[in-house]
Amino acid sequence: MKAEQQYIDLFTQYEDLIRSHASEVLNKPRIEAFKDFERLGFPSTKEEDYKYTDVSQAFAPDYGVNLKRVNIPVNPYDVFRCDVPNLGTALYFIVNDSFYDKVKPKVELPEGVYVGGLKAFTELHPQIAEKYYGKAAPSSKDGIIALNTMFAQDGFVVYVPKGVVVERPIQLVNIFRNDMDTMANRRILVIMEPHSQAKLLVCDHSIDDVKFLTTEVVEIFAEEGAYFDFYDLEESTPSTTRFASFHVQQEASSNVLVNGITLNNGLTRNNYYIELNGEHAEATLCGMSILDMEQQVDTYSHITHAKPHCTSNELFKNVLKDHSVGAFSGRILVKEGAQKTAAFQTNRNLLTTNDARMYSKPQLEIYADDVKCSHGMTTGQLDENALFYLQSRGIPQEEARMMLSVAFTADVVENVRLEGLKERLHHLVEKRFRGELAQCAGCRKCR
Repeated sequence: MKAEQQYIDLFTQYEDLIRSHASEVLNKPRIEAFKDFERLGFPSTKEEDYKYTDVSQAFAPDYGVNLKRVNIPVNPYDVFRCDVPNLGTALYFIVNDSFYDKVKPKVELPEGVYVGGLKAFTELHPQIAEKYYGKAAPSSKDGIIALNTMFAQDGFVVYVPKGVVVERPIQLVNIFRNDMDTMANRRILVIMEPHSQAKLLVCDHSIDDVKFLTTEVVEIFAEEGAYFDFYDLEESTPSTTRFASFHVQQEASSNVLVNGITLNNGLTRNNYYIELNGEHAEATLCGMSILDMEQQVDTYSHITHAKPHCTSNELFKNVLKDHSVGAFSGRILVKEGAQKTAAFQTNRNLLTTNDARMYSKPQLEIYADDVKCSHGMTTGQLDENALFYLQSRGIPQEEARMMLSVAFTADVVENVRLEGLKERLHHLVEKRFRGELAQCAGCRKCR
């Protein structure tokens, strides 16, 4: 049986149950998404952009899906204490793919700001939700997005009204928790109205020694003059598989930073789509992964410059060891008429063992003649001269290798615009290269 069939059968059999635990806004696109999934199926390794990730194989096992929204017996506020110094976030949780609302966070946010569950938001503000939900991430072009839209029943929303500044960083912790192999379908919706500002940190953690599979669709809308930071920190387990898709729509003079860091994982596929739809919009997209054993991170990015005078800066770095695999495919599209575009793309990769593999394909597609665009890629090993220099100063070889690896990734961390988080990430990266468990010290097993 093809991997798609079990999900087609599951939806057909339990469509009424899925709908009964969701809202009208979430239910409205389900049938169209189902038709799209039947038509598209999962991406194949025969497709150039999925050449190194076998999606069907990842979805073939029989995972449990919590369509009845059974409560998972855990209070994350009791078991999780974020130890990022001086960050002081407004802390929220998703357990598997349900927003945790049993305990209300003690957070005071500016008037009109909504931070919380997606299902509740669509019921409180159905007109706003329907205007944005699914609009940046249509199901018609991607079978995984179609699958997510078919099954999503909840998620997370950040809504900031016009002119409002949220000074306190918002933190969402995604916790995988179950005693059986589990699949979750998460949605994150960010709506930044004109001249609003906010920062969101999303952390992924896997608990329990079972297999987890997640699909995640993130939609970010930055209206005119909006300023938004999105930080994605993955600290899961080798038995966790993640397919995440990030979609950013920017209007004039908006400024968006997306920074994705993978410190621990199993198999990860991250898709990034950014559209600059207003003049003087600015986007920064960066990320890094530290991989060993059999871990894999596959990154795809597509930045579209649709209007003149826009800027995009893209930087991805990967450090690979043992039999790990990395892949990067990045495309910058400058449309006709998008003059005065400045677009820069860089991919740098460090292989620390002979069996590690990295595949990279940077691309530029330009239909305007007054632009500044560049792309570059390098893949290599540690600088032997630098390694020799450090050892000649009395530094042991393994320590010297760790120091050079940390230095290699530093500029990705430096793109973080939260000082407390930046300092903590430098520490976590060093711990990761030392082979130490890099999970937050305040995160205890939910047993």
